[in-house]
Amino acid sequence: MNTQSTPNQAMLFAIAVVLLITAHPSAAKISAAQAARLGGPELTPIGAERAGNSAGTIPEWTGGIENPPANYVKGEKLVDPFASDKPLYTIDANNYQQYQAALSPGQFAMLKRYPDTYRLNVYPSRRSAALPQRVYDEIKQGAVRTELVEGGNGLRDFVSTTPFPIPSSGIEVIWNHIARYRTALGVERRYTQIPVQANGNFSPVLFEEQVMFANRVPNNPYPNRLFVFLQRLLAPARVEGDVLLVHENIDQVKEPRSAWVYNAGQRRVRRAPNIAYDGPGTASDGLRTADDLDLFNGAPDRYDWKLVEKREMLIPYNSYKLRDGNLSYKDILLKGHLNPDHLRYELHRTWVVEATLKAGARHIYARRTFYVDEDTWQIALVDHYDGRGELWKYKEAHPIMHYQVKIPWLAAESLHDVLSGRYLVIGLDNEESGYQYDFDYQGSFDDFTPAALRRSGRR
Repeated sequence: MNTQSTPNQAMLFAIAVVLLITAHPSAAKISAAQAARLGGPELTPIGAERAGNSAGTIPEWTGGIENPPANYVKGEKLVDPFASDKPLYTIDANNYQQYQAALSPGQFAMLKRYPDTYRLNVYPSRRSAALPQRVYDEIKQGAVRTELVEGGNGLRDFVSTTPFPIPSSGIEVIWNHIARYRTALGVERRYTQIPVQANGNFSPVLFEEQVMFANRVPNNPYPNRLFVFLQRLLAPARVEGDVLLVHENIDQVKEPRSAWVYNAGQRRVRRAPNIAYDGPGTASDGLRTADDLDLFNGAPDRYDWKLVEKREMLIPYNSYKLRDGNLSYKDILLKGHLNPDHLRYELHRTWVVEATLKAGARHIYARRTFYVDEDTWQIALVDHYDGRGELWKYKEAHPIMHYQVKIPWLAAESLHDVLSGRYLVIGLDNEESGYQYDFDYQGSFDDFTPAALRRSGRR
């Protein structure tokens, strides 16, 4: 079967993208006729283009990973379903200019700064993303109902995890990332966050967290709540016992994010209004902001969002090597960047969204360019610019499929300060035994209150 797009199909798709980009940004919900395209011959159930590209370098989406590999053992770390794949080619400081169309400025900056050690090993593209059928059904039903509230800062009649599967504006693409499917109800996990100094030294910080997606709770009493989040620091000793609690809201202009911290040394709970926007990220050594965890989270109101184009990009994908339990953190973390031997890049289509700081608004990032994977709505890459318009930081998502539950998640996310040479890695668990995710976690709203935070505090 020929899965490549014909020239006429490619031209029609390009015209459609231009029409979407120039459409009025207030157009949000779509017609029943448009929604009927989801899951059909043209679009996947979440709105990606089903066909491969005309060059044959991006394949057709045929449903993603349907079943775990035969050598997967329940309760153990995930195994790589594409372990036998070999790199097609490698991009380094000597040849990156010929791949300019598929690379971001952040990738250019990394290749220039680390010419002797940084490279991109490019593998065959595997469109592995898959979600449960009930989630696909919800997306189609919600597409004809969900609308942006005034200004795009929230959602009205939010009933699915991809509110805008056929987006017409940049803010809709970003909402698809914020709301994307990550579990049936809640998740509990343990992982490290590792700031790496310019000389290569690092000290892991061990986290444990529980998340419950409030909008997926039956008879949810908090209609404006997106999720509740509890994060405990387990190591090193200087931060052990500190806890962060967040109530994340859908419309954060109407009802701002609420956050509290329990300080184990002081044995007290206090409000934490700086856990938002460009407030410092927890235990990140000043490398990240509160809103660049998960590449972007929180209220979008400080930026103007522009949908630039849909573009084929070389992005991290199927990053199972990063979860290999035989690797230590020293194997993975090099001076300046992650070890390229354990990274995998593939060619995929991305939505390109540019965020520009509004006049009068404050944030350390004056501009951010997001590259969003069409198959998952996960932000794949971000270029961050300072107030002078200079590239400052570059961030990558390294995704995998938790195929046994059909949930896309990240093996890790990495943020690189291309000026200082420091970087931050979030999500690794190689030195922890066994599988560190519980996607069957079911908590109660009572577990996510300041009173519960005070009771759970320990040291």
